[in-house]
Amino acid sequence: MSDHIHILGICGTFMGGLALLARESGFSVTGSDRNIYPPMSTQLLKSDIPLVDGYDADQLSPEPDCVVVGNALSRGQPVVEAMLNGGIPYTSGPEWLGRHILQDQWVLAVSGTHGKTSTASMLAWILEQAGLQPGFLIGGIPTNFGLSARLGGGDYFVVEADEYDSAFFDKRSKFVHYRPKTAVINNLEYDHADIFPDLAAIETQFHHLVRCIPSDGLIVRGGGEVIDRVLDKGCWTPVETVADADEAQSAAGWTWRALSSAADAIAILGPDGAEAELHWELIGSHNAANATAAIAAAHHVGVSLDISIKALASFTGVKRRLELLGKPDGVAVYDDFAHHPTAIEGTLKALRGRVDVGKLIAIIEPRSNTMRLGEHKGAVVGCAEAADYALWLTSPDLQWDLGSIVTAQGQDALKSTEALIDRALAVAVPGDSIVIMSNGGFEGLHGRLLAALEERAQS
Repeated sequence: MSDHIHILGICGTFMGGLALLARESGFSVTGSDRNIYPPMSTQLLKSDIPLVDGYDADQLSPEPDCVVVGNALSRGQPVVEAMLNGGIPYTSGPEWLGRHILQDQWVLAVSGTHGKTSTASMLAWILEQAGLQPGFLIGGIPTNFGLSARLGGGDYFVVEADEYDSAFFDKRSKFVHYRPKTAVINNLEYDHADIFPDLAAIETQFHHLVRCIPSDGLIVRGGGEVIDRVLDKGCWTPVETVADADEAQSAAGWTWRALSSAADAIAILGPDGAEAELHWELIGSHNAANATAAIAAAHHVGVSLDISIKALASFTGVKRRLELLGKPDGVAVYDDFAHHPTAIEGTLKALRGRVDVGKLIAIIEPRSNTMRLGEHKGAVVGCAEAADYALWLTSPDLQWDLGSIVTAQGQDALKSTEALIDRALAVAVPGDSIVIMSNGGFEGLHGRLLAALEERAQS
């Protein structure tokens, strides 16, 4: 009989992906979460993984062989107290993944403040098209694969390497459990204010990651003095740098140059002098950098630049990363996960480069813990300048005065999703584009706006 693991917090993208991997590996899997919700709940139920709503203690009867604890769980939850009092073996999700899935695999880990999901998805697709049948666990759903995790059939595993803490009993970043041979560090900024007191604390965790990378491995890094400081603490692994050819301050291993205003055509130059052009569906300088990092990481396992270029030419993106939801009443509506000012700015500039006519309207929910705490209030100024209209939700749980900051810039601060929809309908006409920016469900605003636009078209 297979070992039974019970996963707490199973509907999160990481823990849900881990559940799929465990099921595929032959484990008996159950799990629980508060307010079971799609899309992960749908994936899990399709895989015959039983789900329990809530964190009551009785879900541990019959007793599992091991409880895998998500980092959203804390002391005081009935199921956590029952687990500890009953002496039931437990571990964190990242530790379970490292021990049971990543052993004996060539792990390619993608880290950084921005672009982890997109870069990891690109890298997995490149390896797939190269015939390497990679396994992967990604914090989103690459549309080429249609699922967020799989075991794969080869020796390579791509993992999105998050710096969030592992569990209430293990405050190390998740990625220290992965022991990658190839590591991408896209960029580093201050984020996760609920976990880290300052940027230096994040740098320390990345230093711990660097300590785990073997000397015959590779670090693919973006630019910036923050990553410089991390590597200056100690680095025992070869490093290749990714940079915009027009902005590179010094010789970089891999460079890219935009060939169009939207960066949907880019030229990429490798350290060996190989050069190729990529024409693809994605846009923006941030995605050009992501693609170049993915190509560099794939090159480390023997995939040529030409094969990588052909793969990315057929890469269709990731759900919730500037995903076109529809064009009701002639208005293009996009869903984007951006929630950090840098990501908001990058996405809007990219879309502005593609939108030749019509207005660009941004609807933004400052939902992340860092945004709610006001750590980015200085950076909010100007991050939505590329939009013709920026509509911000000012929810009661914000611990700072967002409204006065954005209204001073001529942007809108609204107190409800109903007001956001009404305002968007008032300014959007056929030919315009609306991008909805949130790392959460946004009270179903996406579907409600689409329906309202469709209703307007029929009236």
